Amino acid sequence: MKSMHFTREEKELAVTWAEDSSWAEQENYNADLVYMDCVKDILEHPIFQSMENYMQHGDTTCKHHCIKVSYMSYSICRRLGWDYKEVARAGLLHDLFLYDWHTHARETGEHFHGFTHPRTALNNAVKYFELTENEKDMILRHMWPLTPIPPRTRGGLVIVYSDKFCGLVETVARFKRWFLFSVGWKSTA
Repeated sequence: MKSMHFTREEKELAVTWAEDSSWAEQENYNADLVYMDCVKDILEHPIFQSMENYMQHGDTTCKHHCIKVSYMSYSICRRLGWDYKEVARAGLLHDLFLYDWHTHARETGEHFHGFTHPRTALNNAVKYFELTENEKDMILRHMWPLTPIPPRTRGGLVIVYSDKFCGLVETVARFKRWFLFSVGWKSTA
């Protein structure tokens, strides 16, 4: 088995990569043919594309957040020699809830998005895609420990990690840009 340790440079690169959605917006992941072989059907589907209409964390769309989580999970599992196809697919679908969670509670009275959206995402995913049992479990359990039952595979745990990592970095990046703008910082680039 390959090393589970990442260098400091790899960790810093991961933060920089998660802060910036431009590689997802430009669809740079298309160059990874192994990844595309796993997920092309999902990426091209109109329902997945509709996730562009919903904001997720900070100023990152739900679509781009899911691509980041998927690609990060896929990359980690592939590096470790673990099954990466199911992780890549479940990562794309883990937040397929298809509504704006920022206004959802006001509009519906449902105030527990963090607890309920995994089931909604899974219901939507099985409606539009053929999924393995592991993929279903990864989608349903991706909010662990907020939801009480952990994923049953290590790939599912990688999605939990990637989702939390990307979500945190996306949120902090937006705050960082807002703060720098509010104090009048100007880039020299």
